[in-house]
Amino acid sequence: MAHPILSISNLNTSFRVGGEWRNVVRDVSFDIRPKETVTVVGESGSGKSVTAMSIMRLLPPASSRVTGRVDFEGKNLLDLPLDAMQSIRGNRIGMIFQEPMTSLNPVLKIGRQITEVLVQHRGMSHTEAEAEAVRLLEKVRIPSAKSRLNEYPMNFSGGMRQRVVIAIALACDPKLLIADEPTTALDVTIQAQILELIKALQEEEGMSVLFITHDMGVVAEISDRTVVMYRGEAVETGTTRQIFAGAKHPYTRALLSAVPQLGSMTGLDRPLRFPQVDMTTGGIQPVRPTADTVRRDAAPILNVDGLVTRFDIRRGFLRRTVGRIHAVEGVSLQLRQGETLSLVGESGCGKSTAGRSIIRLTDAKSGTIEIDGKNVLEAGRSQLADIRREAQMIFQDPFESLNPRIRIGDAIAEPIVIHGLADAAEAKERVAELLERVGLSASMADRFPHEFSGGQRQRVCIARALALEPKLIIADESVSALDVSVKAQVINLMLDLQEKYGLGYLFISHDMAVVERISHRVAVMYLGEIVEMGPRRAVFENPQHDYTKRLMAAVPIADPSRRQMRRISNDEIGSPFRPVDYVPPKRSYRQAGEGHFFQVA
Repeated sequence: MAHPILSISNLNTSFRVGGEWRNVVRDVSFDIRPKETVTVVGESGSGKSVTAMSIMRLLPPASSRVTGRVDFEGKNLLDLPLDAMQSIRGNRIGMIFQEPMTSLNPVLKIGRQITEVLVQHRGMSHTEAEAEAVRLLEKVRIPSAKSRLNEYPMNFSGGMRQRVVIAIALACDPKLLIADEPTTALDVTIQAQILELIKALQEEEGMSVLFITHDMGVVAEISDRTVVMYRGEAVETGTTRQIFAGAKHPYTRALLSAVPQLGSMTGLDRPLRFPQVDMTTGGIQPVRPTADTVRRDAAPILNVDGLVTRFDIRRGFLRRTVGRIHAVEGVSLQLRQGETLSLVGESGCGKSTAGRSIIRLTDAKSGTIEIDGKNVLEAGRSQLADIRREAQMIFQDPFESLNPRIRIGDAIAEPIVIHGLADAAEAKERVAELLERVGLSASMADRFPHEFSGGQRQRVCIARALALEPKLIIADESVSALDVSVKAQVINLMLDLQEKYGLGYLFISHDMAVVERISHRVAVMYLGEIVEMGPRRAVFENPQHDYTKRLMAAVPIADPSRRQMRRISNDEIGSPFRPVDYVPPKRSYRQAGEGHFFQVA
């Protein structure tokens, strides 16, 4: 058996907190062999990213302490002088991070950012470095590579930016690539492309990969061996096939049980709660079925007809309009109380703009929007305030939605007081009731947002949305940033609230496995238009539009034995930019079943 390219022995990492050392990674040991992919998996706070940062010695020396051994090519990285470590970092070991814009300088052209690495680490001339930069961009499958050297990061999509970061990481032919959550922020189709790319490059370059993630579906797709981390410790290590076939540690079993499986709803017409998994014991509570909450005999709570939202692009000294972003183009939909309609598609398809346009956080160009029979686009300020009592919005990042300087009790009470629904004392009682309704303690009202976990902060945002007793909630990627177990808890909470209060949800997401679980009906968006809509069961069991099929094919399969069964398209979503004189074509739709329609060319 080949000698490991990286061998980690009894790695311990501590941080200085309040004058004391707190151990966050404890006695972690594992090896990575040549051309092997080892995945470190665990939820937020498990210590997986700290492990990677410790290996690369990227933690601040004044407030951190790393002990043990990290042997790479016969040297203990923890004992090397700083200049020797810098020659290895980015040279023999490459690293890519979750958010590519943290790695790319937004004011420097892509070409310069790649050539700088080549000149510094490989001693190339500028001409040689530029030619090599083109080769690297071509290697990571960026089309028209030479012309894109002179573009800035903002001109690239999220998936293309991540490809650029991978190109920089590969610039010095590293023997080891450390990828820290490189696909978490990406759409499911782009994630699939990046995973395929990393696997292909590994084969071409013969490098080893340390891949860090919280997604067991991604582990199944890419990993040879897996290290499961929980509360700073490696609780299970083995081949990926062994772990998926017969996980021994309760936390590993819990992680696998909490993964939403596409196709798990086959034959079912109603949403289904996620199984409640105890992440400590691995115990699973039986799934409680949902009641039929849809009020089919009542008028729709939301009625959208022909919604159009466009953004002018202005350039030049006179700021002339040179084109428009056709973000939402002719969208029509209805939603009844007690119903969940999911709006799905990749970033840039217009789904979030549609949600914001519906409650006039973004101005629509034309169309009709009615919430509980009231015309949103024609409403004055006071009328709009009344309408927004009926329709609330929950956003993707709960931390950005909450003022960090305001206690969460005051944040929840604020809309109650502003709308005159209660005085300060009554609002305080209402806040306590709302916190308990979303599974938090009333005593938490005095805490600030930073004192909560991500899942708890999202519960606070749900409590605030419920404060005005709305009939409609627009949830914009409200669970996409959460760990898999927390995601399941928040979705189950939403289903409980829907069952109890008859809430209508417009659930905006790119996660097809979650959408399948929570939806009554599904609308698929592509380039601002709805290309397929119908009952959830019809759309998932009999998809008609090519784009719907593409979204489903890209969902990671949590089964290592099936990783060769997918064929991933390397295309990115098109641009919604159109010339000023562009006239959208009239679309035609075909019916595939009762209430199931899809766009035809």
